[in-house]
Amino acid sequence: MMRTPLEVADVFRDGEAGFLAEYGHTLSCEQRQVLRAVIRCRTAPRGGHVQQCDDCGHQRIQYNSCRNRHCPKCQAMARAAWLEKPESELLPVGYFHVVFTLPQVLGPLALQNKRVVYGLLFRAAAQTLLEVAAHPQHLGANIGCLMVLHTWGQNLMHHPHVHAIVTGGGLSADGSRWIHGKQSQRRKPFFAPGKILSRVFQGKFIDSLKRAFRSGELEFHGRLKSLGDEATFEQLLNKAVRHDWVVYAKRPFSSPACVLKYLARYTHRVAISNRRLVELRDGRVSFRDKDYADDQRSKVLPLSSSEFIRRFLMHTLPSGFVRIRYDGFLANRYRNERLETCRRLLGVPSGPTSTIPESQTPAENSDPPPSPNTCPACGRQSLAIIDAVPPERPLPFRPPHFLIRRTAASLGFDTS
Repeated sequence: MMRTPLEVADVFRDGEAGFLAEYGHTLSCEQRQVLRAVIRCRTAPRGGHVQQCDDCGHQRIQYNSCRNRHCPKCQAMARAAWLEKPESELLPVGYFHVVFTLPQVLGPLALQNKRVVYGLLFRAAAQTLLEVAAHPQHLGANIGCLMVLHTWGQNLMHHPHVHAIVTGGGLSADGSRWIHGKQSQRRKPFFAPGKILSRVFQGKFIDSLKRAFRSGELEFHGRLKSLGDEATFEQLLNKAVRHDWVVYAKRPFSSPACVLKYLARYTHRVAISNRRLVELRDGRVSFRDKDYADDQRSKVLPLSSSEFIRRFLMHTLPSGFVRIRYDGFLANRYRNERLETCRRLLGVPSGPTSTIPESQTPAENSDPPPSPNTCPACGRQSLAIIDAVPPERPLPFRPPHFLIRRTAASLGFDTS
């Protein structure tokens, strides 16, 4: 008998009761939604439809997806749809992969102020790339960049960093010519050394964080409550800048198709994919982990189901927070016009510059997109919907205690 693949949802179901008993009082509304969505995704409570094969008559029930952006099962199809658009925006130039990482000492502050600190991380990274690239000593051009936020490491612990895909050249200040990067120099594959990028990035982020503190945008609770004092907050920042921050740029991609393959690894990725899970037994889950501190050796990391859920939900983003952003000449407002200018200056026709080979589309750390029309019995693309399956009655929503008290007080009840 073929074994059913292990899924993150299985771990969530296994450890939900213990996790809620220990950490339920600390969860945000977004984290509760993710927990519920992952557990119910493609199950009877969501409803669905009945499919029948036109060739062999096989029938199956296909339940609806949750479409939550943190769900491992839902991101493969979202990624495939999203990649169709960037393919048409690629130019026949070199592209670099640049990574900006926050120091570990600022991690707890970021966890309590995700919307503010992650937003500052994006802004500081973009400003660093654009200003350094625009300097005549380095490139002297307006580059284009696409940035993706990740907040996890291989072991699911908090590790906020931004992956940026950057053009190896850009538009001149007046937009009249394309300036090529110095990609032929082996000692200087990117337009600026990593140390310069690191120091500029560090300065911009710290300056923005200080302004956020002075304007009252940051919140401090629990163990971080003392950081509300300006002197204590300044001590934290001094500790954060004792060492250079990690910023590195890899060598240019060999072709636009490779850029797309690389993008598929980072856009719409969640903290861990189902294919990294190894075993779930007796309340403990094991998953594959690449240990960067040990020469990137592949290991198997065991955790309790409750701890696995805690680490996974740590990476839940605030509602409405955009984790894929564009800047430079790829900024949303003027993207189409500036891309047309770039193509004209580079002497290439409008539209896609290449098509990614089919063999390169799957990301190495993602779940393959499902084939909704493939019959599991005969393997033909011949499944058709013949009936609908109504959703089961959902569990009643239990609002947080503070919401109950607030509602009772508004109705005139004594909540003391």
